[in-house]
Amino acid sequence: MKTSTERLLSGYAKRSASVRAAEQDVHAAIVLLADACRAGGKLLVCGNGGSCADADHIVGELVKSFRIRRPLDEATKTKLAGRLELADKLEAGLPAINLGAHASLVTALINDVGADYVYAQQVISYGRPGDVLLGISTSGNSKNVLYAAETAKAMGMKTVGLTGRTGGKMRETFDLLLCAEADATEDIQDIHSTFYHILCAALENEFWGE
Repeated sequence: MKTSTERLLSGYAKRSASVRAAEQDVHAAIVLLADACRAGGKLLVCGNGGSCADADHIVGELVKSFRIRRPLDEATKTKLAGRLELADKLEAGLPAINLGAHASLVTALINDVGADYVYAQQVISYGRPGDVLLGISTSGNSKNVLYAAETAKAMGMKTVGLTGRTGGKMRETFDLLLCAEADATEDIQDIHSTFYHILCAALENEFWGE
C-alpha cells in the first residue's frame, strides 16, 4: 500500500472511533481490493434496501472519479482521438457492478426463482476467479447476500462484508468482515458509509494518487 494511502486511512481513524475499532480489517480490505483490481478483477456489490442504495453509492465512487482526477492512459487516449470530445471528457475507472440495480432482471429472478437467489444468479453470470464480492447486510443474516457469498467462493472469488456488531451468519461465510460497532440499523448504515468512503478513496489513491 502506498504511504499516502496509509496516511489517508490513519486520518480517517483519527477522526472516527468506528474506524479505529476496525482499522486492521479496513486495511486488509483495501489491500485485497487493490490486488484484485491490479490483476484485472472486478467488484460485485450487493445489499437490500438502504444497503442496496449504499451499493449504488460505492459503484458511483469507483466507476468515475471520487476525490481526484483519473486521467486516461495514453493508449486509450490515442484510440479515442478524433472521436467527438471523448478523449477530453472521459477518465479512467475501476470496474464495479451493483447487483441490485437491474430492476427487470431482479424482478424476473424474484418471480421465477425466488428473492433468495437474485444475487447468487448474477454472481454465476458475472463472477470470475479473482473478482471480489462486497456484500452488505446490517444484520449479517440476509439470505440473498449469504447465498451470493457462497456462490462467489465456489467461483474462486474473494468476499468482503459490511455488517453490524455481531456479524451474524456472515462470519461463517465471508473471508473478511468490516463490522460496525452499533446495533440500530441506521447507526450501522452511518458507519458503513464511512467504511466504504475510505475503501473508495484508498483504491482511487492507490491507482491515481501520488
